[in-house]
Amino acid sequence: MRLKHKVALVTGAGSGMGRATAALFAAEGASVVLADIDQTAAQQTLQMIDGRGDCLAVGCDIADSESVRRMFAEVERRYGRLDVLVNNAGLGQVPGDGFELYQQRLAQRGEQLAAGREPEVFTDMIVDLTDAGWQRIVDINLNGAFYCSRAAVRLMIACASKGSIINIASLSALSGEGPLSYCASKAALLGMGKCLARDLGPRGIRVNTICPGPTRTPMMQSISEEWARALQQAIPLGRLLEPEEIARTCLFLASDDSSCFTGQTLAASGGMLMH
Repeated sequence: MRLKHKVALVTGAGSGMGRATAALFAAEGASVVLADIDQTAAQQTLQMIDGRGDCLAVGCDIADSESVRRMFAEVERRYGRLDVLVNNAGLGQVPGDGFELYQQRLAQRGEQLAAGREPEVFTDMIVDLTDAGWQRIVDINLNGAFYCSRAAVRLMIACASKGSIINIASLSALSGEGPLSYCASKAALLGMGKCLARDLGPRGIRVNTICPGPTRTPMMQSISEEWARALQQAIPLGRLLEPEEIARTCLFLASDDSSCFTGQTLAASGGMLMH
């Protein structure tokens, strides 16, 4: 029961890594706020962990600062404190981000190279990336994490909690592989996390970032089968990661087991990144 008497909020708790993390936190004794833009999905997660403490499912659009404010006001009314925030909610691709054309061109370029030809196709993802495609990803992946972190820190300070903030970025933030807006927004989380770690360290609030490698989540379904196979072949462990493995990494960073960790980037990648 490493999180007994703690209150944790997990965004994107309706599926994938968020659902696995919320379930594990509840099993470890935390009161968990399960936040998701799809409140029905959050309720389904709540039903999965029913009976494991005082948990709450809420619908929240983290890209809307007012929606975030209302959610944290509810957390304060119900629990009076917050000890852990997991900024997990994120999008991989949206209409207008140029990624579908990128995948098509990447496959064509690969075919030309495999045939021993000089490639005549270029991926040029930025050429097709629209303002709306860029903005929506940044709004969710970066602005949403900022809005939630700001509200969480305000509540942690008010209740004198030496809390833990955990950002879920991506290996793409380190490798540059993936949709342009996704890579940029996830890389920005690394910088935000380090800055917050320095800023909040004197208060005892720790901030760390996890960069998962290819993980068996709904987001993985958005990439082509060829790319998915190539990713799996590039993992030294020879398999995709499971959401529960990322959840256990979150548990480590949320608990006192990681009391000396702050400003760190943990690549939970099955060995794709070694440093």
